[in-house]
Amino acid sequence: MSDAVMGAAYGRDPMDMGGPLEESAIEAHGVGRRYRRGWALRDCSFRLPAGRICGLVGPNGAGKTTLMSIAANLLEPTEGTLTVFGAAPQSAEAARRTAFLAQEKPLFRRFTVAETLRLGRELNPGWDQRAAEQIVRAGNVPLHAKIGTLSGGQRTRVAFALAFGKRPDLLLLDEPMSDLDPLVRHEMMSTLMAEAAEHGTTVLMSSHMLSELESVCDFLLVISTG
Repeated sequence: MSDAVMGAAYGRDPMDMGGPLEESAIEAHGVGRRYRRGWALRDCSFRLPAGRICGLVGPNGAGKTTLMSIAANLLEPTEGTLTVFGAAPQSAEAARRTAFLAQEKPLFRRFTVAETLRLGRELNPGWDQRAAEQIVRAGNVPLHAKIGTLSGGQRTRVAFALAFGKRPDLLLLDEPMSDLDPLVRHEMMSTLMAEAAEHGTTVLMSSHMLSELESVCDFLLVISTG
């Protein structure tokens, strides 16, 4: 892949988002990740203030998933540094405060919805069962249904329930609405905005569709190849 460059939309310096006294949810300096075939991400620098909603936009293959995976401690950068609330992504503090919803939404297909939520409760000390069940029930998803029998939209709703049930301070969403029809996408976006506003959650959400993000985000970060 070719190199990637990170910048803020509308000509703003990506290191100057928010005020100087605001806590940083994510701060990246010269972050890059290289694979055998080349750089997936390079020279990525920005600061995302806590409590804000930020859209991460760019074409497919530009490095959006790579950046989120570094923030979620699924990948290590080849160069540069990235911190989550001032801590390294691999630290216990960052792990406790972060939830990552991957594009493929990995769930155990043989588990029921109720079993999936119970697993979330067992793995997360700050688990909010009421919030998780509310998100599932709003989509009329049966708690007794196995994950493998659900539609793509229903699985997405269960994945959102797991992410919000953890009550993270930072929520990383990688193309979360890609498999939803427009009506369900609008509904889930409204749920996301309401939950984030109520709990002061920082959200970094990627998409290759600028129109999907620009009306709901405080900031936009544009990542592009070249």
